[in-house]
Amino acid sequence: MKKPLGVITRPKGFQAGGAAAGIKTTPGLLDVGLLVCDRPASAAAVFTTNKVSAAPVQVSREHFARSHGRVKAVVVNAGNANACTGKHGLRDARKMAGLAAELLDVEPARVLVASTGIIGQPLAMDRVESGIREAARGLSADRRGGARFAQAIMTTDRWPKEAEASVVIAGTRVRLAGVVKGAGMIAPRMATLLAFVTTDAAVSPALLGKLLRSSVDRSFNRITVDGHMSTNDTCVALASGRSGATVRGGSRREKKFASALDEVTLNLALDVVRDGEGAVRVATVRVEHARSDADAELAARAVAESPLVKTALFGADPNWGRIVSAAGASGCAFREDRTSLRVNGHEIYRRGRPLAPSKAVERAMTGSRVTFVLDLGLDRGSSVVYTCDMGHAYVHLNAEYHT
Repeated sequence: MKKPLGVITRPKGFQAGGAAAGIKTTPGLLDVGLLVCDRPASAAAVFTTNKVSAAPVQVSREHFARSHGRVKAVVVNAGNANACTGKHGLRDARKMAGLAAELLDVEPARVLVASTGIIGQPLAMDRVESGIREAARGLSADRRGGARFAQAIMTTDRWPKEAEASVVIAGTRVRLAGVVKGAGMIAPRMATLLAFVTTDAAVSPALLGKLLRSSVDRSFNRITVDGHMSTNDTCVALASGRSGATVRGGSRREKKFASALDEVTLNLALDVVRDGEGAVRVATVRVEHARSDADAELAARAVAESPLVKTALFGADPNWGRIVSAAGASGCAFREDRTSLRVNGHEIYRRGRPLAPSKAVERAMTGSRVTFVLDLGLDRGSSVVYTCDMGHAYVHLNAEYHT
């Protein structure tokens, strides 16, 4: 496992901590995390679009609305998703927020909640509450606090996933940092993960929300491991304003800040795909010259989520038939005689006909990164989706992961 860097606390104004409360099945692993701003921060959040949404998602939506986008902290547990737990689960999620709020001396609506892990089982609240208290006692603004938080939110992740960026705004260095957990149950439409982003820029909740939604669309909504939408997924951004640099809408500052935010979220998203449960190979699926961007997205998602394509990727097999047929069945406008396919720049299918395989293509498929470019030859629509292979380890892990 990679050593956590603890970047989430590098922007000014943030502390974090983690505790081992015994929620995860492996003793001693950190499983309760707390991320705190030294004052109510401008906040933005994007939640799962699954109609089966977990109790912490429902409570966080309520608190976000009541706080008008001014949030002090996020409390997280891993090992139990508190999903499909009814009214009891809602009470437990509110207890988590309430205890964190009490310890931080703020109203509960200033605290968001996130959970991840096995669904359908009640939380062991005595352990959760003990973990929240311990995490609060250990809050730190240095990398140790950030590292403990990054570890505390993990489930089947093989390593803690972190990213950071900085940008100079009006002569002032502004920092952004992010941490994410996710390796399985990864699908687009913001049903992918738990993600948290901090920045010391001064940004209004409205502008931060606009920028986060756009950034999520270009990053977390462009990845898939298994096409399965989760019940708990949450992405939260907090802006402390402690750098003193203000970002306003419609300005060059907004563009610079948005670019840095995109850098953080895309790096996090790609790290999730790299860690797809058991994955050994990552693929970029790019569709060009579709009838529309929407059609291009249909085709790209169909290819990226095809089990046959993903197993061919695992076997380093440049199986053009699986890719082309997945796109043809996606519902997009499609002409076989206009469709071409390249693998890492090597054309293997041209206008409806396969080309003779080459050693260069075979070598390209054995690398850790593969790019498929599917040219539909119709118009100017384009899209991209990032995916990974699917092999023995994925099946083994998920066959043993029970509710």
